[in-house]
Amino acid sequence: MGSTHTLLTPDIIAKRALQLLKNNMVMGRLVHRRYKKEFKKVGESISIKKPVKFSVTTGRTRKTSTITEKSITLTVSTQAHVSWGFNTKDLTMSIKNYSETYIEPAIAALANKVDLELCSLYDDIANEVHESTGFVTPDQFITLGRAGQKLDEEAAPQEGRAIVFNPAAHWSIANALRTVYVQDVAKPIINKGYLARIANFEVYMDQNIRSHTWGHWGTGSGTDGTGLEIATGAPTGTTGFHQYGTTGIALCDFDVVDTKVLVTGDIFTIAGVYAVNPMSGESTGSLRQFVVTADASCGSTGTTTEVPITVYVQPTLIDTGPYKTIDTMPPGGAAIDVIGQIDRQMPQNLAFHRNAFALVVVPLEMPRGVWGARASDKQTGLSVRVVADYDIDVDDEVIRLDILFGVKTLYRELAVRVQGYAQ
Repeated sequence: MGSTHTLLTPDIIAKRALQLLKNNMVMGRLVHRRYKKEFKKVGESISIKKPVKFSVTTGRTRKTSTITEKSITLTVSTQAHVSWGFNTKDLTMSIKNYSETYIEPAIAALANKVDLELCSLYDDIANEVHESTGFVTPDQFITLGRAGQKLDEEAAPQEGRAIVFNPAAHWSIANALRTVYVQDVAKPIINKGYLARIANFEVYMDQNIRSHTWGHWGTGSGTDGTGLEIATGAPTGTTGFHQYGTTGIALCDFDVVDTKVLVTGDIFTIAGVYAVNPMSGESTGSLRQFVVTADASCGSTGTTTEVPITVYVQPTLIDTGPYKTIDTMPPGGAAIDVIGQIDRQMPQNLAFHRNAFALVVVPLEMPRGVWGARASDKQTGLSVRVVADYDIDVDDEVIRLDILFGVKTLYRELAVRVQGYAQ
């Protein structure tokens, strides 16, 4: 009597892997994923144009707006894979058993890699909120409200908002919301990590949320950063307060004890410098928050000597025109307040509109003459490749699952960091 087993084909395995990839991602499901068609190969980059902004002129006399086109570059360069050895008899298993044994843990690892890369974009984000009681694990509904307020002040669309917490914050918020009415509590379990829809956010949990270790900006000022100020005696820049281009400013640090003052991802405000509504250009009444985009250091003096340093930040400091980000330029001597605690590590939960970040997954080319297949989903923009081969040197058969992807912050103003417990 002949065997009743049917060998699993690469098409079957690839389709199952693609389905699992969609279900296992959290961040990857919540961000923008529509640039796939622009990419053809590993390492390719595209330039993404941002919307042009205009200023309104009052009166009968026409004034031509000066158009400034801005763009960012997105590169697809991360090829991630999981590989394992197998015997031909493994392919006689049912797809259910084979999936449970091999595909599910492999795809879980790949999905976590994608989510980790997306969560790592937190250090592009300047806007921040935390609990009113300090840097503790979020456990109040008002924290979601503060995050929503930040997005509202940046004119973020109301639809398509999500907030992703680490496990500690997720369960803390879940406990806080137990007496609050929430929408879609029974959302299908297929949505991994889903908690509820509340405060206009889809609330999720992702264990890949990153933590940020804050810099060391002096010891004589406690933990609020008041030892930093806008420099008045630094080398001449392009404006009175020594702005270098539009992305760098000169600060002074007091009580310098080491060479690393601020690190990439640190956030600070400048006394008297307020954020503006991106449409009207009017002050929102909230101090503008700036994120440090490159480690800033200065030579240690070991004394209370004023030491000038150059700090590169986003958003750019612009106080006029359609791309205005602040209501006024800061004067020399304006106090700097770093929104963190010296040398402390804090989880960086993320609240965002889906257009804040982009994920591009590109179909990998199929090598010639191998056992394999590729599965792609036009709706989600995801793609997985499976190939297998025989290694004659060690008399072993191997199989691998690959994805090719890239991540990028598109609009940093459409995201907010919700800081957690300072460890």
